[in-house]
Amino acid sequence: MAAARPYIAIVGPGEASAAELSDAEAIGRGLGEAGAVLLTGGLGGVMAAACRGAAGAGGRTVALLPGSDRGAANEWVEVAIATGLGELRNGLIVRAADAVVAVGGAYGTLSEVALALKAQVPVVGLRTWDIGGIRGVELAADAVTAALEAARSRP
Repeated sequence: MAAARPYIAIVGPGEASAAELSDAEAIGRGLGEAGAVLLTGGLGGVMAAACRGAAGAGGRTVALLPGSDRGAANEWVEVAIATGLGELRNGLIVRAADAVVAVGGAYGTLSEVALALKAQVPVVGLRTWDIGGIRGVELAADAVTAALEAARSRP
């Protein structure tokens, strides 16, 4: 049943460092192994790495794309939703999630973190913005555990 699975968003830069890519892939893999549905913006960088990890573990990957072309999704996206909303789709990503994991980040990531915190969606951060309300962790495995715990504790 889809409602019983936690929906976890992973947000981070499209142009990511090697460490961010490695972390995102490990988090995606952990979430996939746990049976969570992975939500991303569907493009490259952290989004692609997380999707690659989740898909490799047999997990479900859903992308809310900024443009109108489903074909723009990275190759590990199972369900691509072309919103045509540009960066406004960031609000949809976090509102559809039971928890958000921020890995690294540029201004797009900052907007997603802020929107999640405003909507009282729990945010777990791995080397991301230093903002009150983010549960900071040091390891990808800890991000998986914290996100699943946060998602399952939401009403």
